[in-house]
Amino acid sequence: MEISIEEIDQIINQEAFGEGSLITALEAIQTRYSYLPSEAIILASDRFGIPLSQIYSVATFYNAFSLKPKGKHCLQVCMGTACHVRGSPQVLDRLQTKLGISAGETSRDHLYTLETVNCLGACALGPIVVTDGEYSGQMNSQKIDRLLKSLFHSEDIS
Repeated sequence: MEISIEEIDQIINQEAFGEGSLITALEAIQTRYSYLPSEAIILASDRFGIPLSQIYSVATFYNAFSLKPKGKHCLQVCMGTACHVRGSPQVLDRLQTKLGISAGETSRDHLYTLETVNCLGACALGPIVVTDGEYSGQMNSQKIDRLLKSLFHSEDIS
């Protein structure tokens, strides 16, 4: 996706009102680009009059923000204790094998990003995979295969 300085400037102008507007602007940019391009951080620093280091601190503190481009589909595997005991390492391994990427990576075609998280707070459903915000519980290899098949199919018809 091509980065548009004009578009980033417009997003910042729409959100640059009062306290908390930096985070609101960064959220809007993240939503548009699926990450925070360096151009956006530099422009936000200039527009809000906040040192670049402070904006990077905000962007790296909150898990919702990413400094690297993410895929169209984001898959998060819970690695918390309950999920781990119930098989999340095997679920993660299956996803890594099927997608051809490791946790923390995005596929070359920018369709898939695979991440691990410490806890999703739904321990009774573990192991859990969140795909584009949708929770899938009690995951195993067969369920992973079905999940990926539906994702791959959705890409074929898009």
